[in-house]
Amino acid sequence: MSSITLAEAFARTPYPVPGHGLRNVDVLKEALAHMDGDLDSDVYGTGAIIEDFQNKIASYLGKDTAVFFPSGTMAQQIALRIWCDQKGLRRVAYHPLCHLEIHEQDGMRELHHIEPVLLADKDRLIKLEDLRNMQEDIACLLLELPQREIGGELPEYEELEAIAAYCKEKGIKLHLDGARLFEIVPYYQRSAAEICSLFDSVYVSFYKGIGGIAGAILAGDQAFTERSKVWKRRHGGDLISLYPYILSSEYYFDQRIDRMQQYYEEAKELAALYNQCRGVKTRPLMPVSNMFHVHVELEKEQLEPLLISLYEETGIGLTANLRTLGEKSCYFEISLGERYAGMPRDRLREAFQLLDEKLKELAQAQ
Repeated sequence: MSSITLAEAFARTPYPVPGHGLRNVDVLKEALAHMDGDLDSDVYGTGAIIEDFQNKIASYLGKDTAVFFPSGTMAQQIALRIWCDQKGLRRVAYHPLCHLEIHEQDGMRELHHIEPVLLADKDRLIKLEDLRNMQEDIACLLLELPQREIGGELPEYEELEAIAAYCKEKGIKLHLDGARLFEIVPYYQRSAAEICSLFDSVYVSFYKGIGGIAGAILAGDQAFTERSKVWKRRHGGDLISLYPYILSSEYYFDQRIDRMQQYYEEAKELAALYNQCRGVKTRPLMPVSNMFHVHVELEKEQLEPLLISLYEETGIGLTANLRTLGEKSCYFEISLGERYAGMPRDRLREAFQLLDEKLKELAQAQ
C-alpha cells in the first residue's frame, strides 16, 4: 500500500496531462502583469472594464447584450427565474444530471421555488422525442452543451435545430448552459454566434476551458439582461468591483479562444491512447471537445495504487482523482489545455504502454 494519495502522487509528477496548469496566484499575476496600474476599476457593474468586456462577449456570442457574473450558478438560476416570471409558470426542464440538479443544493427550488422536469435517462442526451412526450407545461428548457456528466456528449446539430424549432413553436424559452461552449465550436464547425442563435439566453464560463480565476457571462436581448442585473443585485452578485475576475477572463480568453481546435485534436489523440489499453474505454469513444471521461474495468481501490506506481515510474500524471462507477469499475474526467502541447510524446506513449502492461498483469492475477 502506497504511503501517498493519488492526488499527492499526481501533484509530484513533472508531466501532468490535463488542464492549463496550477491554479495558484500566478494565474492572476500573469493576467495583471501588463495592465496599467492606474486603470479605473469597475464600480457596481459600471465602468469601461466591465462594460467593454460585456460588449465584446455579447458580440462573440451574437447576442444584443451581456452581463458579467461572479458565478455560473448565480447566472443560470437567474436566467430560469426570468423566463418563469415572464410566462407566469415556475417549471423548467433539463437533464437529470444538470448542474442545477446535482451540484447546487436545491438552490433553484429553495431560492426561486422553481420545479424541474427531468428529461431523458441520466445516461443519454435529451432528444426532441423527450420534449414531444413531456406531459407538463414548462417555461424554459435548459440544454447543456456538452453534457458534462456523461462524458461531454453532444447532440447532432440537426437535432439541436429541431429542438430549438419545437421550443419556438410551443412558446418555450431555450436556455444554453454553455459552461464549455467555447470548447465545442471546433466539433460543430460553426461559430459560437451561430450556435447561440438557437437559444434565447446563454451562459458561458471563464474558468473552465478559458482558465480564468472565476466568472461568467449571461447573454440575451436587452429586456432579459436588464432584468438579470436586478436579480444579480438581489443575489448579492453586484460586488463593488469584479475587475480581478474580468481582467483574468479577458486575458485568457484572448490567449486561448483560438486554441480550442488544438485542444480538441489533442483530446482525440489522447483518447486513442487510452482506448488501446486493456479494460479502458473513453466516453465518448471519439471525443467531441477537449474533455471526455475515462472508464476503467477496475475498482477504484485497485486502480489507485496502480496509477501511483505508474506516476512514480514515468513522471506522467493522468488524473488526481477517481470516482466509483458501479461495483467493479471507476472513471475519471479529462479536460485538456495548455499542458498537453508540451508533453514529451515518446514518454507519453511509453507511459500508456506501461499502463496497458500493468492492467494486463492485474487482470491475469485475479
